[in-house]
Amino acid sequence: MKAKHPSNSLRSYLKAFTKSRSAKRNQTKIKPKRFNDLECERMAMASLARRKTYLLSRNLSNTSSEAVRYSSLTSFSRGYASSGSDDNDVVVVGGGPGGYVAAIKASQLGLKTTCIEKRGALGGTCLNVGCIPSKALLHSSHMYHEAKHAFHNHGVKFSSVEVDLPAMMSQKDKAVSNLTRGIEGLFKKNKVTYVKGYGKFISPSEISVDTIDGENTVVKGKNIIIATGSDVKSLPGIAIDEKKIVSSTGALALTEIPKKLVVVGAGYIGLEMGSVWRRLGSEVTVVEFGPDIVPTMDSEIRKQFQRSLEKQGMKFVLKTKVVSVDTSGDGVKLTLEPAAGGDQTTFEADVVLVSAGRVPFTSGLDLDKIGVETDKGGRILVNERFSTNVPGVYAIGDVIPGPMLAHKAEEDGVACVEYLAGKVGHVDYDLVPGVVYTHPEVASVGKTEEQVKSLGVEYRVGKFPFMANSRAKAIDDAEGLVKILADKETDKILGVHIMAPNAGELIHEAAIALQYDASSEDIARVCHAHPTMSEALKEAAMATYDKPIHI
Repeated sequence: MKAKHPSNSLRSYLKAFTKSRSAKRNQTKIKPKRFNDLECERMAMASLARRKTYLLSRNLSNTSSEAVRYSSLTSFSRGYASSGSDDNDVVVVGGGPGGYVAAIKASQLGLKTTCIEKRGALGGTCLNVGCIPSKALLHSSHMYHEAKHAFHNHGVKFSSVEVDLPAMMSQKDKAVSNLTRGIEGLFKKNKVTYVKGYGKFISPSEISVDTIDGENTVVKGKNIIIATGSDVKSLPGIAIDEKKIVSSTGALALTEIPKKLVVVGAGYIGLEMGSVWRRLGSEVTVVEFGPDIVPTMDSEIRKQFQRSLEKQGMKFVLKTKVVSVDTSGDGVKLTLEPAAGGDQTTFEADVVLVSAGRVPFTSGLDLDKIGVETDKGGRILVNERFSTNVPGVYAIGDVIPGPMLAHKAEEDGVACVEYLAGKVGHVDYDLVPGVVYTHPEVASVGKTEEQVKSLGVEYRVGKFPFMANSRAKAIDDAEGLVKILADKETDKILGVHIMAPNAGELIHEAAIALQYDASSEDIARVCHAHPTMSEALKEAAMATYDKPIHI
């Protein structure tokens, strides 16, 4: 019988599998053995089966103290039906990225599902007052900035350009509205019941909902997933009024461009919103308690990033805390003090943006009524299956430990309901990409150089600047670089960091590479289209294990 060719779905795995075998042969100097396609397919299938078995056994045989605490749980949560809880297999409290994705996936897996959302509009903070509207304003403000400062370099000239802030806000609101309605359409398509209102626990299988139209209803379910997201972290002595002192929500809805804006906190959100208003004409000063901006970022990238933002006109006051604010006048008067103590100074601004992070939002859920355990930071404690200490109650996204990112919450949601359906779910929190959507963007996945050093691992570093990338030079947008960290002995990629105009798109090739334990040579030997920005990633990979071509 003629050997069948492996299916398309296996081709990428077969390629990696045979490359791995080739590498091992080279190390041991064994003469290569030829395998026909059928033999390769069988070996690949066997390897896939071993991997799946390993993941399943790892999740089922966890013998840690946490696993013992949850030992009453079985692999099929459908067995937790309480009296009157037959109405739903799954009830999701919260309709943000984690919640709505969990609800849709649960329904796709054949589980009768209801989603409860207090806002009356699906998508959570991310879609309504976070990720999506901020990216709309980042794009609009970047277009204005380019028109004012860069178009003439491309031969595009005009007498004047001005900001129509109401129109800019309208475009942002339209994008949000269309996307929220789109999710409602997905709920209808996937037969997810949508309840608009504020939910709280009556029992581990019952949620009381005060609906947005003034009614009250009780939603019952065999399994309840808490996906209520996070809220703005407040600072002592600084009351947010969303007028003079705003959170990110207020910063997305200012009715006029402030002359002076102070951003308290140099994290992702603060720098993004600071960038928006700086481009539109505000004087932006960022006050940060710590010694660095974005402390989780690779230090080399961070330094270049800060220099880039400073060239754009943003000012940074580091190692400084806000002692108090006074809003009695027309603007805001801030009292500042060195973080280590010292003489106080005052600073005046029209608007102050408080961007000191986020905290889990569980207010009003009555978690204590059913005994759900949380840590000191208010995060709900879960095991590998996202189970709380209360049988039948689960939690995902920002309310549990881990990165507070929308895409992480989505992965949580999918994995959680896969467990509920008797399947195996998996989220690798070490490989969650992070992106700062300024210009240039900064994106990373895996470990920073500081983390690699702390582990005592011998490593190589490969870098490639966009100044040497033909596409970047052609479009006159060549600020930034790609940096790759790889194990010195095995060449396995440990982390990738990119500062570039479209770093948020480029990072996913690196994420896939890390997910499949690829080497820098693996990326370097993949043909990349020319001219593209992604060629910089290939060249950085070449610089990691050997030498780049174009520098």
